[in-house]
Amino acid sequence: MRAMTANYEVRPAAVAGLFYPRSPTELVSALDTLLAGQAPAGHVPKALIVPHAGYIYSGIVAGHAFRSLKACATPIERVVLFGPSHREWFHGLAVPRVQAFATPLGIARIDEAAVGRVAALPAVIASDAAHAREHSLEVQVPFLQRLLPDAPIVPVLVGETTAAEVEAALEALWGGPETLIVVSSDLSHYHSYEEAQSRDGATVGAILAARATLTGEDACGCLPINGLLRVTRRRGLRAELIDLRNSGDTAGDRDRVVGYGAFGFYDA
Repeated sequence: MRAMTANYEVRPAAVAGLFYPRSPTELVSALDTLLAGQAPAGHVPKALIVPHAGYIYSGIVAGHAFRSLKACATPIERVVLFGPSHREWFHGLAVPRVQAFATPLGIARIDEAAVGRVAALPAVIASDAAHAREHSLEVQVPFLQRLLPDAPIVPVLVGETTAAEVEAALEALWGGPETLIVVSSDLSHYHSYEEAQSRDGATVGAILAARATLTGEDACGCLPINGLLRVTRRRGLRAELIDLRNSGDTAGDRDRVVGYGAFGFYDA
């Protein structure tokens, strides 16, 4: 679905009231709680990996990653969002045709020039349908609206493709310190608490070592993560674990949990 707001064609919020609060007041309160705390001075990431479950489950982990942006000395002019498609199957990667995403906090503009650059790649298609119901990118947008209200976004969903094609798309959008890269992914799904800790610990080791070999058993966003790792390894970025938990630590029981990790990537 699309809607017209002012001069923008807008993708309406699909998971407000489900993954995060629908009320703007409640959403601001939730975000400020999740983002509370100081970021280390001068410790600003070029790229982040953040989880994308409902805020009650993974919001604290995402908040720990995003609050590192409080230390930014150089203004961030755009945020590139890569995440897996859970709802629609398609070949390649998908960018939207709309000019903005909506959340209860208002309109997040899309950087149309940047979308045009990546859309020129042969693996990239334009599809509003791919984005219409997807949560993996939408749940990141309110965090960005709270921290970087003037920075447009570049939403890219990853379908049936290769890490090399994700790498090429990331390179087309990489830019300099004015561009932040955010890859959206949860970790292991529906194992016992103890098994999830073991599996996610191995995934953390792979990410910190820039081993671009993750599978869907390791992370639902394995393809965008692997593409990111290929870029960061070649560019010599240093990876750090920011937070690691699972739903047994945050909400729900410990019989079948989902893992959540946050990582930062920093220029050496």
